[in-house]
Amino acid sequence: MAKRPIIADIAREAGVSVATVDRVLNARHPVRKETAQRVLAAAQAIGYHAAGLIKQRLQPDLPQYRLGFILRKPTHHFYQGFAREVEAAVNAAKCFHGTSLIEFAPSHLPCDLVPLLKEFGARCHAIAMVAPDHPAITAAVQELKAKGIPVFSLLSDFAEGVREGYIGLDNRKVGRTTAWMLSKVARRPGKVAVFVGSHRFQGQELREVGFRSYFRENAPAFELLDPLVNLEARQITYEATLDLMQREPELTGFYVAGGGMEGAISALREEGESRGLVAIVNEITPESRAALANGMITMSVATPQRLLCQELMTLMAQAIKVGTSETLGQTFLPFEIYLPENT
Repeated sequence: MAKRPIIADIAREAGVSVATVDRVLNARHPVRKETAQRVLAAAQAIGYHAAGLIKQRLQPDLPQYRLGFILRKPTHHFYQGFAREVEAAVNAAKCFHGTSLIEFAPSHLPCDLVPLLKEFGARCHAIAMVAPDHPAITAAVQELKAKGIPVFSLLSDFAEGVREGYIGLDNRKVGRTTAWMLSKVARRPGKVAVFVGSHRFQGQELREVGFRSYFRENAPAFELLDPLVNLEARQITYEATLDLMQREPELTGFYVAGGGMEGAISALREEGESRGLVAIVNEITPESRAALANGMITMSVATPQRLLCQELMTLMAQAIKVGTSETLGQTFLPFEIYLPENT
């Protein structure tokens, strides 16, 4: 386990004395602005736990905001990285002092998400959440909106017309892009499959819609199979991919439009290496990066997490400052494409 940074580590990184760091941290005596900024930069660089407090000492007149973030799958590399980027973006915000409250929902079910959303509504100035599109969640967001608490949808949109805004990828374009790649790289026209985690996640639904629309319009020689629901679970995806390869000898490729790609990669490693299938997944993680490097999968479409979190800070601060908006928009970010040659 890595040692937790201490004041002496900040002093060493900033090139100042421990006493100087103590003065900045505890506001004991005046310190030159340039020196204090060096101390702050050093604390942030080494991950000092009270870097946010140092920042507050340097900018005492900024508003204080408590921001809530409801994510998914706490053991998943993607959401672990997302949580780190959220915390870093809150700490680095220039127009407010922020405290981030990050919770990983136990499931995507409304019975788990709605109580968590209401709890955060009592503690936070604004909330951002990854969730399915469901009437119970929409009703909870509506209640918070009436109380002046803006809620943003992340990665997959929900509660349209009620939530403050959506920030993520243009998922229909993602679907069309993956279809373009599969149709161009496939050795021959054949059957194509798409995995979705749930029909309630609008982002995955739009990816499937875009995927299918491209094939209908531009590559009609391919046959699209009915969507496979994998609940974004590794084991279910693994078993479903094995079954798919065994019962569909004309299978040309597939797209995992949500989570669960680890199971598909495991199945390809066991049974699919000689098939020459085109496999496309979402997000870049240690497993997808390794699978790209050894040619197991063809492409991964990834969310620019850092950019998303930086943009989200601006949107949340604006919503808190001016109140919930009547014009509820969408912020589309450019997606990243990873191939075997650029991982």
